[in-house]
Amino acid sequence: MTVDQNQVYLVDDDAEMRAATAQWLELSGYQVKSFPDAPTALTQLTGEFDGIVVSDIRMPKMDGMVFLSRLNRLDPDIPVVLLTAHGDVQMAVDAMQKGAYDFIEKPFDPEYLLDVVQRAGEKRRLVMENRELRRRLTGVADIEQRLLGNSAAIRRLREEILDISDTDAPVLIQGETGTGKEVVARCLHEFGARKEGKYVAVNCGAVPENIFESELFGHERGAFTGADRCRIGRFEYAQGGILFLDEIGTMPLSLQVKVLRSLQEREVIRIGSNIAQPLDIRLISATSKDLLAECVAGTFREDLYYRINVIELRVPPLRERGEDILLLFNYFSVQAAATYNRPEITLQETDIGLLINHDWPGNVRELKNIAERYVLSSIPKGQRLASVLRHPSQDISIPEGSSLHDLMRLYERLLLEQALIRHKGDVQAVMADLDLPRRTLNEKMARHHLERKNFL
Repeated sequence: MTVDQNQVYLVDDDAEMRAATAQWLELSGYQVKSFPDAPTALTQLTGEFDGIVVSDIRMPKMDGMVFLSRLNRLDPDIPVVLLTAHGDVQMAVDAMQKGAYDFIEKPFDPEYLLDVVQRAGEKRRLVMENRELRRRLTGVADIEQRLLGNSAAIRRLREEILDISDTDAPVLIQGETGTGKEVVARCLHEFGARKEGKYVAVNCGAVPENIFESELFGHERGAFTGADRCRIGRFEYAQGGILFLDEIGTMPLSLQVKVLRSLQEREVIRIGSNIAQPLDIRLISATSKDLLAECVAGTFREDLYYRINVIELRVPPLRERGEDILLLFNYFSVQAAATYNRPEITLQETDIGLLINHDWPGNVRELKNIAERYVLSSIPKGQRLASVLRHPSQDISIPEGSSLHDLMRLYERLLLEQALIRHKGDVQAVMADLDLPRRTLNEKMARHHLERKNFL
């Protein structure tokens, strides 16, 4: 049993009996909370209570029968063991018919009490495990609607989200631009213990540096020119819920130490104030940068990195989710057709290869854009996807920090793809167009993973 499932709430108005019973249970490894009456015990009990209740029947303020009915309304599966005097046996039998787990006549053998408590605790453990299993199965079904995909990488990510959603540990979500880091953050909120609280998102890269501190911490009236009223910051606004700091790697270095202090002290101080406001949030951060490399470069504080990175989730790029590409494209195209009042369009057989072989540098965001353009395009279906996927006038997407060799390779692939699209996979026409011998063209197509059948 877990610590919680070793809990016994003992209710008895007889102080000596209560003390002796509590001592015996504690010596046997149980955590006992004692109460002199039922109303006091009820203030401490919830439907999430993992332990059992041991209660006398005849008590002032509220007798054991009324106490049992109140517990049944709270959670009918909480095991209630009743302690009865000889004359209360019939009453105890009636109580069992109304849901009590067992009854024990006073005076009782302590070993017998332990046996009953142990069996009741085991029953409670099984009930709570079954509830958790049902909750997780429901959560899996729900999260599959939010985080689409059947690939091993995305299934593992969903499992990780459900495993950590109920904790308050800070999470750092790593992933390339467009992979869906904010979707992951929202799932952590929606399937977590703070789902009833606020979800407050801040894109650190979009907040001007001169107002960053005020945006996060708030300010008092008159704190600076233009501060004509008091304003709470995003930290305070997220109280009781989740604060999501997207692209945290772009946060100004001068502000990072203040964020670190607030997280360590669990409090915020508005600009212009000396009064600390208590902070009760769960922090989720996201980045497309290598923050450890940023720490080495001196643009990100190492102590803040370890504060926000208690749990790390990696969102896989689309190129690692090959089997999800068609599923996602169909999902987004159906959505687009409904949004723009256009007919749903079935992919051509040749389109499948184009989708699978595409690099998707913009990841899921790019795929959604392509699906929408595909639905809205008036180009004939056989040519439509090739046109929206790699239009000749499309700008080349240049990854940051690319070398000259990388740029030349990228441009070469683009020219080859455009030629194959123009000539619909006719290799002879492509050879003539690009002035390449067949062997050279074949080598270049193989190097760039381009197959003629995908352009026919």
